[in-house]
Amino acid sequence: MLTLLAFVLALGLLITVHEYGHYRVARACGVKVLKFSIGFGKPIFSWRWAGLPTEFSIGLLPLGGYVSMLDEREGPVDPAEAHQAFNRQPLRARAAVVAAGPLANLLLAVLLYAVVNWAGQQEPRAVLASPLADSVASQAGLKGGEWVTQAGFSPEAMQDVRSFDDLRWQLTDGALQGRDLLLRVVTGQGGRQSAPQSPRAETPGFNREYVLALSALNATEIDAELFRRIGLLGPWTSPTIGEVRSGGAASKAGLLAGDVVLRIGERLVLDGQQLRDLIRTAGPSPVAGGLAPSQIWQIERSGQSISLPVQPQLLAEGTALVGKIGAYVGAPPEMVTVSYGFWDGLYGGIKKTWDVSALSLDMMFRMVTGQASLKNLSGPLTIAEYAGKSASQSWSAYLLFLALISVSLGVLNLLPVPVLDGGHLMYYLYEATTGRSVSDVWMERLHRGGMAFLLLLMVVALFNDLVRLGA
Repeated sequence: MLTLLAFVLALGLLITVHEYGHYRVARACGVKVLKFSIGFGKPIFSWRWAGLPTEFSIGLLPLGGYVSMLDEREGPVDPAEAHQAFNRQPLRARAAVVAAGPLANLLLAVLLYAVVNWAGQQEPRAVLASPLADSVASQAGLKGGEWVTQAGFSPEAMQDVRSFDDLRWQLTDGALQGRDLLLRVVTGQGGRQSAPQSPRAETPGFNREYVLALSALNATEIDAELFRRIGLLGPWTSPTIGEVRSGGAASKAGLLAGDVVLRIGERLVLDGQQLRDLIRTAGPSPVAGGLAPSQIWQIERSGQSISLPVQPQLLAEGTALVGKIGAYVGAPPEMVTVSYGFWDGLYGGIKKTWDVSALSLDMMFRMVTGQASLKNLSGPLTIAEYAGKSASQSWSAYLLFLALISVSLGVLNLLPVPVLDGGHLMYYLYEATTGRSVSDVWMERLHRGGMAFLLLLMVVALFNDLVRLGA
């Protein structure tokens, strides 16, 4: 139920903002708006406000919306109202009306990002877990426990890293652009001998630099495998056992919630990520459901050192067999409150909207040119799933989700594809350049081509959704 409500609220808000952008600018330009609809199909609710000629309604299918304006191309127009017809407006006014919808979505994203920046949110501190073996991070020399204070694609373009989420964004951007990422870190911030300390309010310094060779990844899509190749799956956590499920390998071995794992065999365990990786790669088994070789775990319980034999169960995960012990592994990461003042928060909202827009355009270009996989396309099922997940986490997570979808909607509608707002802007650019509008014949052909292209995208996106849900 929460997923459905969060999805419907997200769609309703984003569509309303988009259509209101068209409506508000049309009114400002003197265009008569006949109908403002959220959703398509038969209206389930309609109303009018005194003094306005517009009928407002909510349609049966809430997968879009439209603003219907007085237009001589759509039907007869009273000569007394001809000056209010959309087609009679100067080119700059028509372009402004069309562009207002996508721009409203981008402005909404700026506001949502800024609100989260102003209010502040709890995010994992950017202390690195042990990198996976043979990954980009391990090859760069990272060991785990480093506190990342700055990151950038060159020494002259370093940015402060205030949380692990900041770092994850830089890693994603660098991997997709094929650019190496320079990290400045404070070492010795993780591990039992030197637990992470709360960061200072001012920007900390650094004592080591590392270069992550992200250009060698040739990344074409954003997925869990990409971050496994990078080697940084999450922030540093204590190698502590959490909730233990009855009947699992941990329960059978006598492990209890709160146990801190010190060693597995002769291997010193430094953090939760390393512990998870050691469990996943526990050993071979001929069939799924089999047991890995028994290992002696040295744990700390209530100040006492205890040794227990643990035998992970190997279960199928995709095409591989991975070890599981039937327990939550790793304590929650240390969190920091990330907040900004008014101007810094607003600037951060503008910058984040710009960065996400640029990344979205880059990914679309890569998919069209075959440089990136079409698996990156997501449809309504994936959007609904993430709406529910973000809403269940916190209000700030849900606002960030709304901002991301709002950027995507704004960027998508600005693409020069017939039937989209960007397609109409393309027509107006042709008109401004040649002095004449696109002919009705070509308009019809382009319209059909644009519809076919959008339908193809929808089919691919829905197929990706079904594959993800079935995985």
